[in-house]
Amino acid sequence: RDYREGNIEVKIAKSIAAALLLLCGSATAQAQDYPNRPVTLVVPFAAAGPGDIIARLVAEAMRRSLGQEVIVTNVGGAGGTIGTTRVAQAKPDGYTILLGHVGQSTMSSLYKSLPFDPVNSFETIGLITDVPMTIVGKPDLAAKDMKELVTWVRERPDEANYAHSGLGSVAHLCGLMFMSATKTRMTVIPYKGGGEVMKDLLAGRIDVYCEPATGTTANIQAGRIKPYAVTTKRRVATLPDVPTTAEAGFPEIGITTWYGLYAPKGTPAAAIDKLAAALQGALKDDNVKTRFAQLSMEPVSQDQATPAALAAKLKSEVAYWSKLLTEAGVKPE
Repeated sequence: RDYREGNIEVKIAKSIAAALLLLCGSATAQAQDYPNRPVTLVVPFAAAGPGDIIARLVAEAMRRSLGQEVIVTNVGGAGGTIGTTRVAQAKPDGYTILLGHVGQSTMSSLYKSLPFDPVNSFETIGLITDVPMTIVGKPDLAAKDMKELVTWVRERPDEANYAHSGLGSVAHLCGLMFMSATKTRMTVIPYKGGGEVMKDLLAGRIDVYCEPATGTTANIQAGRIKPYAVTTKRRVATLPDVPTTAEAGFPEIGITTWYGLYAPKGTPAAAIDKLAAALQGALKDDNVKTRFAQLSMEPVSQDQATPAALAAKLKSEVAYWSKLLTEAGVKPE
C-alpha cells in the first residue's frame, strides 16, 4: 500500500512539474511574441489638447517599431485620475499603457483618496518631452519685462489676479511656483480649461497666466498677449525674443510639462523593454521631431527615454511638489 501511495505521489509531483514547465514555456513564448495584437495608449485628458497630440504622434511612430497598432484612447476627467485608474487596474500584459504628465507627481498631494498609487501602481517606460511653460500677461498690462511684472504684482497684493486651468494643472503649479519664488500674492481664479482662460486673458479680464508654449505661441507671435519669460534653461526656438526666467533674474522659476509612458505594475520586463525601445525609436523619427518643433517642444535625449530616467524624475517631482503644495496651503480634496 505504501509503495502504491508513493507511486501516486511521484506521479502527482511529475504532473505538477510538467504543468509548471508548460506555464513557464508559455510565458516565455508570450514575452518573445509580444506584441501580437494592438496596444492601447490611454490619454487621461481631453482630445485635441497637447497631451493628445503628443500621444498620437508617438503612437504612430511606435507602431512602425512594434509592428502593431498603438490605439490612442482619451479617458479624461477628474484631473486625469479616471484614465490613470483605468490603466492602473488593467491587466499587466503590456497591452494597456498610459500617457502621464507632471500631474502624476501631484495626485497624492491633491486627492485624499485614490484607487491607485501614482508611483507604486505603475511600471515606468520612459520620458517623452519637456514642454516649456510661458509666463504671459493681458495685452495692456503695464509691466514691460519680468522684473517689472513682479514689481507690479507685489504692489497689488491680492488685487492682481492669476488664472489656472484646474486644480493640479501645470498652470496651477506654475502660478504657485511664481508666487513662492517672488514672494508675492495674487488672487487665484480657477477655470475648467485652458481655452476659457485664454479667452479671458485676451479680453483683459485676467492679469497673469502660465501656460505651455504649445498653447500660447500663436498669440504671442501675433502680439495678442504679452510674453514675459519661458520657464526652461534655454530659449524656445519658436519664441527667440522671449527670455528664460533665469535670464530675467528668476532662476528659481523652472517648470515644464513633462510627459512619459507608464504600464500597470507587474507588466513583464520583456514587454517594458520592447515598449521603451519603441519609444526611443519614435523620438528619433524625423516626423516626430519636426512636429514637436512646430509645437515649441523637442524630444528628450535617448538616455531620458528609459524606465530608470522616468522613475527618477517622478520620485524627485513628487517630493518637490508635495513640499510646495503643503507650503502653499493647498489641501487634498
